[in-house]
Amino acid sequence: MKTRTITQASILLAIGTILHLIPGFVGMVKPDFMLVCVFTIIILNKDLKTALAVGVAGGILAGITTSAPGGFLPNFVDKIISSLFVYVAVKFLEKINMENIFTIGSLYFLGTGISGLVFLSLMNLAGALPEGMGLGFMFVSLVIPTAGVNIFVGLFFDKIMNMYNRKLAMTIG
Repeated sequence: MKTRTITQASILLAIGTILHLIPGFVGMVKPDFMLVCVFTIIILNKDLKTALAVGVAGGILAGITTSAPGGFLPNFVDKIISSLFVYVAVKFLEKINMENIFTIGSLYFLGTGISGLVFLSLMNLAGALPEGMGLGFMFVSLVIPTAGVNIFVGLFFDKIMNMYNRKLAMTIG
């Protein structure tokens, strides 16, 4: 990875870690804004090694800052799976030449949905979902709204990072 990629990834992962410390809403479960930062890095770089690295790093950071009992492993696994999904989707969209605000927003929404489904499924298998709240309820009440919010937060991050990269390119070039 290039120094610029590592620096940008580090900054975005730090922001994602801070956002991940936001208190929970439903039974101490909280939206996972770390995903926005991880997906932004993948969308900007379109590189498999970077996608895996930020998926692993994002999973570790989200895992150690989670308030969900037994949530380290589900956080770790869901970040890797959703990172790979977003990477494959980005490469597909690049191949068919279809990168616009709607497709980028869809990546944030679908990536968050997949991440949430994996996380909740693993928590459900471990019997660690809050009492009386099943997988379906948690998905509808937490994951879908978070995925919707992540569209807007992700597009904002994407716009900021693209402006930064253009400015940096003008300074260097």
